[in-house]
Amino acid sequence: MMMRRFTAIIATTVATLAAGVWADGTPAPELAFAGEGHLASLRQLTFGGQNAEAYFSHDGRELIFQSTRDGLLCDAIFRMQTDGSQVRQVSSGKGATTCAFIAPDNRSIIYASTHLEHTQCPPRPDHSRGYVWPLYSGYDIFTAGPEGEAPMPLTRTEGYDAEAVYSPQGDKIVFTSLRSGDLELYLMNPDGSGVEQLTHAPGYDGGAFFSLDGKWITWRASRPGGQALEAYRELLAEGLIRPGKLELFIMNLEERKPIQITRNGAANFGPYWHPDGRRIIFSSNMHDPKGRNFDLYLIDVETRVTERITTYEGFDGFPMFSHDGKQLVFASNRFGKVKGETNVFIADWK
Repeated sequence: MMMRRFTAIIATTVATLAAGVWADGTPAPELAFAGEGHLASLRQLTFGGQNAEAYFSHDGRELIFQSTRDGLLCDAIFRMQTDGSQVRQVSSGKGATTCAFIAPDNRSIIYASTHLEHTQCPPRPDHSRGYVWPLYSGYDIFTAGPEGEAPMPLTRTEGYDAEAVYSPQGDKIVFTSLRSGDLELYLMNPDGSGVEQLTHAPGYDGGAFFSLDGKWITWRASRPGGQALEAYRELLAEGLIRPGKLELFIMNLEERKPIQITRNGAANFGPYWHPDGRRIIFSSNMHDPKGRNFDLYLIDVETRVTERITTYEGFDGFPMFSHDGKQLVFASNRFGKVKGETNVFIADWK
């Protein structure tokens, strides 16, 4: 009953925003800022809590995302229609979850969860040493039915396994694992077999996505050296990573040779291929000397020409194009009711 009521509230809110007014009749805010000319008919799909990593189904009709809301103490996995309706939880609510994706045939989903090791939410990292990401050792990658039915583990290795996505052809999954002692990228079959290591350089490799033809991947990586490498390994031993400097790479899956495409010394992450196979959209703080403002950028992989897509003075991240290139979904702090609130937004791409 509560879920049906919540879904009805969201549907009403989305409808009133589309009409340009809130439910009480007051004008709704213009969601796109000056300079965001690629974002037509920008709509907000979630309202309150922490909502991020929203990714399209292959047909572009639905989104899967992670959210901390409604009394949850850590992220669970949800699905919804791309108009923000029919929101429902598809993970069990046990442990922490992250990085969900829908199979191209819509017959299964994948996500990472700690519930085999801890049914409660794991402790949050201590930020007294600066901003760090936790790498919970209990994370394994699971496959489940389209509504989360019968989750089954695809990985059961010691340490972190997460950040998994299907190829558009559905024949491979790329993911990040600590099984070698370093954070590297791997390929596996949809049933968890045929695991192959793709990266080998010291440093973090993660957040990979396939090109539409399935022939390439793009990802974020750190390549620390000297004392920075020692500091990276010390944090890694504690199950932590500091994502201050991340550059973007691409790789042809036949040649298996990493190609670096950014060199700006910033925190670049969340790269996703445009369907044309020539450009990649990503989030970066490259224009903020303080490193706090993340915007979306589009980079040409041949010329390296980079265009700024969002101008909001806050966080914009986790972008994904629909497979027809007509829509863009991303997460943002814009218009949050409280500090740090993150919501999912969708726009028609111009």
